[in-house]
Amino acid sequence: MCGIVGYIGQKDTTDILLSGLEKLEYRGYDSAGIAVRNADGVHVSKVKGRIAALREAVNEDVHATMGIGHTRWATHGAPSRENAHPHQSSTERFTIVHNGVIENYMDIRNQYLQDVELQSETDTEIIVQLIEVLYNELNDVAAAFRKAVELLTGSYAIALIDSEDSETIFVAKNKSPLLVGLGDGFNMVASDSMAALHVTDQFLELMDKETVILRRGEVEIIDPDGQQVTREPFKAEIDATDIEKGTYPHFMLKEIDEQPFVIRKIIQEYQNKNDEIKLDPQIREAMKTCDRIYIIAAGTSYHAGLLGKQFIEKLANIPVEVHVASEFSYNMPLLSEKPLFVYISQSGETADSRSVLVQTKKLGHPALTITNVPGSTLSREADYTMHLHAGPEIAVASTKAYTAQMAVLAILAVDTARAKGIELDFEPMQELGIVANAMEALTDQKEDLEELARDYLSVTRNCFFIGRGIDYYVGLEGSLKLKEISYIQAEGFAGGELKHGTIALIEEGTPVIALATQENVNYSIRGNVQEVEARGANSMIISMKGLDKEGDAFVIPHVHDLLTPLVSVVPFQLISYYAALHRDCDVDKPRNLAKSVTVE
Repeated sequence: MCGIVGYIGQKDTTDILLSGLEKLEYRGYDSAGIAVRNADGVHVSKVKGRIAALREAVNEDVHATMGIGHTRWATHGAPSRENAHPHQSSTERFTIVHNGVIENYMDIRNQYLQDVELQSETDTEIIVQLIEVLYNELNDVAAAFRKAVELLTGSYAIALIDSEDSETIFVAKNKSPLLVGLGDGFNMVASDSMAALHVTDQFLELMDKETVILRRGEVEIIDPDGQQVTREPFKAEIDATDIEKGTYPHFMLKEIDEQPFVIRKIIQEYQNKNDEIKLDPQIREAMKTCDRIYIIAAGTSYHAGLLGKQFIEKLANIPVEVHVASEFSYNMPLLSEKPLFVYISQSGETADSRSVLVQTKKLGHPALTITNVPGSTLSREADYTMHLHAGPEIAVASTKAYTAQMAVLAILAVDTARAKGIELDFEPMQELGIVANAMEALTDQKEDLEELARDYLSVTRNCFFIGRGIDYYVGLEGSLKLKEISYIQAEGFAGGELKHGTIALIEEGTPVIALATQENVNYSIRGNVQEVEARGANSMIISMKGLDKEGDAFVIPHVHDLLTPLVSVVPFQLISYYAALHRDCDVDKPRNLAKSVTVE
């Protein structure tokens, strides 16, 4: 979940590294650091805190044309300057940055580093100290680097510089994402193409257990068998302006506002000139012939999967199970005879989901990844991919990727139903167009939603979201949004479950937000609201036009019943945003969280 960047070329490297790290801060921001090498040696600057603090700490008088940088989400060791990367070997000859988790770091320490005094609590320092020990035995840096990497168990994206070598950055990858950026007279390495877009749009993918020798004019990729690999570069299809806030105060608000445009983009990408669904025929066949679908996801993507289950089962009549990736990986249920696995991930790098994918591939089961990042690990390793076309999502709290996931799942469900010969009175592109218009209307009502956030959530310690049917699943996402950026203890519950324990938590003034968009349960959920009000709750009902009643706090535009989650979640997103804003929270970078969870 950390981010790394490295550069070797002709230009002064400090600002290139810092600019790259600023684009990687979504991956972690507990601490940050850079190391640059010039004729005087290696100069390390690192701080507890964010890139802005690192910029202030860097010595502007130090000029160099190669270096490495890191922004950290703490795994081993608390956030501190001592645990911040880069880490150096005992003699300070070798300097390293690392993203991932080394599972056998204690074994390495006990076997190889008994006489080495460690300066940090991190697993990363074990790697750089090991490289120095092996170098003292082998007297060859490249050989020591490769042998050290072979001894590691776990995930890693590594960049290493040698104080006695001005021409090389040593790179290695396993499980953690890493790309090489190519330029004229320079080369880069980065966890994400966004970290290098300010200097190049040409990249090389790296595969697991490959090592790389990075020089100014050369990239040498070596596979696990020691053979050199040649690979064609690809162009990153991202506009650098897409990863800037522009006039918005926060990325989250910008990304909420972008949702109508994302839905229209999805319509455009998944519709052919005859207004039919455009989909890879192999995906269509895999969906049509499977006997059960297993959706694997985490966090917000898991909530999208719960709604995807509703789409697929109701429209295509295929049974669907939705599993939390981290649990499935270690507790796989009995599988059907012809399963299809669907992996949902904004980044395409979610480590828990990848762990499941590795297991199911060994079993020979087909896999479809639904992701926002072409070329990501889950996309590359699955049999099929459906792209979200949402553009870069920078804020830690996912908004536009979530609604894009639901839109793509709805299209997939309709296409599968038609492939099976099921007649539907449901035109997905037409209905999604209505959804986009409804989203736009809601984003124009920010002031009303800000007032609700202020009235209900400015000082509260906790909050409950309730709903029935698909509204319950949207409530889960609403509660997640609120808790992750405002730090309010928020939970989502099925309305009927309140009486089975949860209602004991209702006190005078406790905010309860109820969603009422489904006609068949409209009166039931309103009954649940009366129950909590009788116990002193401060209730807020968000309903859909046509089902609204006098006294409802907010009414969303009418859309197709099945697609209401794409619209009803928008007020939750904005209420959460304004609640966090009024509580002086860091909206885009909430504490203890990172955007891309690349460790298990």
